[in-house]
Amino acid sequence: MRDAGSKLPVRLIALVVCAGLLHAGLVTGAVEITNSQEPGVRKNKNYSGVAIWLVPVGKPAPAAPPRREQMLQKNRHFVPHVVAIPVGGTVDFPNLDPIFHNAFSNFSGQPFDTALYAPGTSRGETFKVPGIVRVFCNIHPTMSAIIAVVPTPWYAVTGATGKFSIANVPAGDYELHIFHERSLPENVKFLERTITVPEVGLTLPLIPITETGWIATPHMNKYGHQYPPVASDGSTYPGAGK
Repeated sequence: MRDAGSKLPVRLIALVVCAGLLHAGLVTGAVEITNSQEPGVRKNKNYSGVAIWLVPVGKPAPAAPPRREQMLQKNRHFVPHVVAIPVGGTVDFPNLDPIFHNAFSNFSGQPFDTALYAPGTSRGETFKVPGIVRVFCNIHPTMSAIIAVVPTPWYAVTGATGKFSIANVPAGDYELHIFHERSLPENVKFLERTITVPEVGLTLPLIPITETGWIATPHMNKYGHQYPPVASDGSTYPGAGK
């Protein structure tokens, strides 16, 4: 009897977890991005990098489990270009190039600065407030990326086909939020709305996103100055040629 009783709490916990999963569904959907230069047409059919997240209506979202993601620095690019994490999550920036890098953000979201670090090493940053963090390299002006820090455990980033899925969403009403780097805030705001997720889950209709009106603008380095000309990596990076 004692053994059976000692296992009861575990069984109860398992039942509670299972009951919760029975009332949680899968939210799926897809986005389609139209080119600003050719309305209705986008020659590049890569629809990746759109962040989607759900926030419960009328109540705060539960805290998400700690998450750790990687944004590689490879071939003078941040890979992937867009990462989404919940508040409290950490992003690591491994340097896979044979040159030094310096990831930073002072544009919006949560400012940070990894400082200059060598090939084969890594730096990490924990993000404690929600927002869109625009990431740059203080050495290479063409390197940029996005970290979407979201106040919810229910989020996704679209793949190349534009499809996304968000698992284990409890039944209820949610605010649907969207971020696309090359879409004006007012255009995206028009697409955001309240949705009702039933216990069986929900498939959203196609979400059309326009890039109309977006213009790429150069950014400054972490000191607020224009980037100096880069003659070569060997002459610019301390120890790069060693």
